[in-house]
Amino acid sequence: MPTFEPIGVIHTPYIEKAPYQPVEDDRQEFRLDLQPEYAEGLAALDKFRYIYVLYHIHQLQRPASLTVAPPWTDNLSVGVFASRSPARPNPIGLSVVRVKHIKGSSIYVSGLDVFDGTPLLDIKPYIAELDVKTDANLGWVGEIDDAEHLALHIRGIPHDF
Repeated sequence: MPTFEPIGVIHTPYIEKAPYQPVEDDRQEFRLDLQPEYAEGLAALDKFRYIYVLYHIHQLQRPASLTVAPPWTDNLSVGVFASRSPARPNPIGLSVVRVKHIKGSSIYVSGLDVFDGTPLLDIKPYIAELDVKTDANLGWVGEIDDAEHLALHIRGIPHDF
């Protein structure tokens, strides 16, 4: 079975609590620091507006479960693969962020939903013509009654519940 080694570290202002989803307009500093030997791999990445960031959810305190009840639902239980729960068989996270600028082996990005020091596994460019699916739907999420509250979660807007 393959093993993965981090290519760098993610730096965020979050030490004890992080948002459920990235908050794009968060004005704090968010940075992906690649190990120097990977800096050459950043060539032309600054031509893209958005990137996928894949990371190891290394501070997870709860075991993986095949069913989860997202905290913003009224105890609705769904399969882990039908959710974005971090408690997964392979604790790999995925976020889409805006590239602000690149300096050396550091990528400065929009808000990320991870803790400071999170191991960075990979980066891939987000390409609109390949990655946007105009017929995508909300799945089971669209069946929840409180659509206004749900929209806050989908957009990653912090709020009290």
